[in-house]
Amino acid sequence: MKKYIIIIILLAPVLIMAQRPWTLQQCVDTALANNRNVKQQSFLKKSKDIAYEQARQNLLPDLNASAGQNWNFGRSLAADNVYQSSNSSKTSFGISSGLTLFDGMKMKYNIDASRADMLASEADLEKIKQDITMNVALGFMQILLNKELLQIANEQLGLTHAKIEQRKALVASGKLAEGEMLELYAQESKEEMSRLQAENTLKLSLLDLAQYLELEHFEDLDVVAPENLLENELQLLSANEVIASALNHRPEIKGAEYRLKSSEYNVLIAKGNYMPTLSLGANYGTGYYNMSNIPNNSFGKQLNDNMSATLGLNLSIPIFNKYQVRNNVRSAELGVKSSKISVDNAKLELKKTIQQAYYNALGAKARWDASQKSETASREAYRFANQKYEAGRASLYELYQAKNNLTQVLGEKIQAKYQYFFRVKMLELMK
Repeated sequence: MKKYIIIIILLAPVLIMAQRPWTLQQCVDTALANNRNVKQQSFLKKSKDIAYEQARQNLLPDLNASAGQNWNFGRSLAADNVYQSSNSSKTSFGISSGLTLFDGMKMKYNIDASRADMLASEADLEKIKQDITMNVALGFMQILLNKELLQIANEQLGLTHAKIEQRKALVASGKLAEGEMLELYAQESKEEMSRLQAENTLKLSLLDLAQYLELEHFEDLDVVAPENLLENELQLLSANEVIASALNHRPEIKGAEYRLKSSEYNVLIAKGNYMPTLSLGANYGTGYYNMSNIPNNSFGKQLNDNMSATLGLNLSIPIFNKYQVRNNVRSAELGVKSSKISVDNAKLELKKTIQQAYYNALGAKARWDASQKSETASREAYRFANQKYEAGRASLYELYQAKNNLTQVLGEKIQAKYQYFFRVKMLELMK
C-alpha cells in the first residue's frame, strides 16, 4: 500500500501539469525539443563545425611513426654491397613529419569556406526553429478559434433549449398547440449537429497540435490564450518596415549569403591549384640487418650505428594538368552565379511572404471591423424577430433565419479576428 502511495505522490506533479492548460511558449519549447527536423539539422550543424575545425588544423604539421620487418631468402645483398647466397632479415624504425609552407593559399581559403558553410548550417537550423514556431502559433490560434466557435454553438443551442422549455410550458397550459414544437425540435437537432461538428473540429485541431508537439496523448491537452492578444495591444507593422529588417536578420537570407561566400572561396581554392606548392619534410630512422652464415653486430649497436636524419624542401610546380584546374575554376565560378540567384530568390520570396501577410492582415482587420458592425445589426434583427414571434406576428422560420444569420456573423467575426491576430504575430516574428 505504501508503494502505491509513493507512486501517486511522485506522479501527482506530472498529472497536474498534464491537466494544466498549455501556454504558447510551452508549446513552442516542446515542439523545438521534440521535433526530428531540428535534431537532424543540429547533427548537420555539428558536422559542419567539425569540418571547420579540421580545416584550421590542416595548418599543423603531421607526425607519423613507422616500423618494418623484412625477410629475404636466397641471394641477399650483404653489408659490402655484394650479393651472396644467404638468407637475411631487416628491421627498420622511423619517424617523419611534414609541413606545407605554401599551397597557393588553398588551406586559408578552405578555412574561410568551411566557416561560411558552418554559419550557413547554423542559419538553416534557426530557419527550421522559426518555421516550427510559426506553425505552432498557427495551430495554437486555430485551437483558440475553434474553442470560441464551439462556445458560440453551445450558446445558440442553449437559446433554443430555453425556447423549447418556454414553449413546453405554453403547450402544457393549453395556450399553444403541440404541433408548434416540431419546428423547434428540428432547429434543436440542427444546432446540436453544428455543436457536435464544432466539438469534433476542436478535437482535430488539438490532435494536430499534439502531433506537431509529438505528444502521445492529446485527450487532456488544452491551451490558454496569450495575454498579448488584446486588440488594443496589437500593432500592425508596415510591410516596408518588416522587409527592411527581415532582409538583414532573417536566417534564410543569411544562409543564402553565407553559401554565396563559400562558393566565392571555392573559386579561390580552385585558382590556388595554378600556384606551386612548397613543403618541408623531415625523417629520422634506424634499422637492424641480420645475414646468416656471417657475423652480425648486436641489435642495439646496429640501431645506434644506423641512425640517420634527413631534412628537405619539396617544390611542386604545375605545368600541364589536362585543363583540370581550368575546368574546376570554371565550375566554381558557375557555382557563384547560381548562389547569387539563390540569394535573390530568397529575398524575393521573403518580400512576397511579408507583403502577403501584411495585406492579409489588412483584409482580416477590415472583415473583423465589418463583422463587429454586422454583429450589432444582426443582434438587433434577432431581438426584433424574437419580439415579433412572441407577439405572434412572425413565424418560427423567420425567427431562426435571423438567429442563423447572427450565428454566421459571429463565426465570421471570430475567424477574421484570429486571422488578424496570426498575421500580426507573423509579421512580428519575421521582422
